[in-house]
This record gives sequence, C-alpha cells and structure tokens, in this order.
Amino acid sequence: EDEQMVAEIMGRRFFPALLTHKPWEGFHFAGHEIRITEATDCYGAVVWPSALVLCYFLETNCKQWNLVDKNVIEIGAGTGLVSIVASLLGALVTATDLPELLGNLQHNILQNTKQKCKHQPCVKELSWGIDLEKNFPRSSCHFDYIMAADVVYHHPFLDELLLTFDHLCKNDTVILWAMKFRLEKENQFVDRFQTLFDLEMISNFPSLNIALYKAMRKGGMKA
Repeated sequence: EDEQMVAEIMGRRFFPALLTHKPWEGFHFAGHEIRITEATDCYGAVVWPSALVLCYFLETNCKQWNLVDKNVIEIGAGTGLVSIVASLLGALVTATDLPELLGNLQHNILQNTKQKCKHQPCVKELSWGIDLEKNFPRSSCHFDYIMAADVVYHHPFLDELLLTFDHLCKNDTVILWAMKFRLEKENQFVDRFQTLFDLEMISNFPSLNIALYKAMRKGGMKA
C-alpha cells in the first residue's frame, strides 16, 4: 500500500519534453498544471518529496480539510508548491521564507495562481525567530493552518524554528507538517516540539522515510 501510494504521489510530477533556457519541473495538483522554477544553489529552491506528500494530502482530503477562505501560512515555503496548491484549493495564503529565496518564490506563486485563485497569495520574509512580533503581531495575525514541508533537517536553527511555531500558533491553529527523518537530531526536535504541541501522525510513508503530522497547541481547541 505504501509503495502504491508513493507511486501515485510521485506520479504527479512531470518534466518538460524539451530543454528550456530556464529549468522547471511540472506538477499536477488541484486540477491544475503547476510549473515550478527551481535553483540548484540552495536547499530552499528545490521541491522535496515532503512537499509532494503534503500537496497530495491537501488535494485528496479537501472535503475533510476544507481550505476555502481559511487563513494559511507556510513556513519555509521554498519554491512555493504547497502554498500554490493551498491557494488553488481556496485558502488565503501567506508564503514565507528567507529573503534570498523570495524572488523565485514570488515568481512561482504569481505564475501559477494569477487569475486562478479565489484569493491571491502573498509572499513575506520570515527568518525563523527574528522580529516575529514586529512582522507577525499576535494581536492581528490569526492563522487557521500553519503548513511546513521538510523544514527540519541538519541546520543550526531548530530552536528558532520551534520559537516560530510557538509564536504563530493560536489555540485553534492546526499545524500540518510533513517531515523526512534523516538524523537523530530530527527526532530530538520532535521530542521538544511535543512539549508544546499535541502531535498526531496522520500519514506515514516508510519507503520515503516521511511522516505527515497534525499538531495543535497543548490545551488548545480540538479540530
């Protein structure tokens, strides 16, 4: 069953028949052909399998997890695939990442959502743990969903990532988080994450070493 599902998920990716001056990858989600321009010079400019897992979940569970008119923020949006799919499914999306990734992120989002979505998504800089209250004030920012795909890997900013989840998450916010397990450090982050949030695995793909989680703040409202 795992291999069948993984084949279906990976089958949503396609490549151009002819080489173009600007390399791109294509994806079929939410009834649209999505073209993503990638870069090979940094982690955040490549579509990782965790993003495909999360997009597939959003599309195939769109009745149970209805995103229409919901406020969604994606942290570590990278190339923007998850944000694009959430927008195509009707969400009001804020896609965030580091300043050096915003140009490519904005290009992909605009190219794939303009005049196709109920709400045009916006792109904002978010450096984990930095100026959170200034850029995302708790009093006025309320997100129904926080989405994250492959944001936990061997990097030195896991403390800041946890701080960011904590800042953005209200009592009724649902976190949807796809994660690839690589090293023991990732498992330690999950343990620390669970001191603040109730965590539930909702899909597991052993052949990809990827799990999809739903999380909510401890003591918060149940979805």
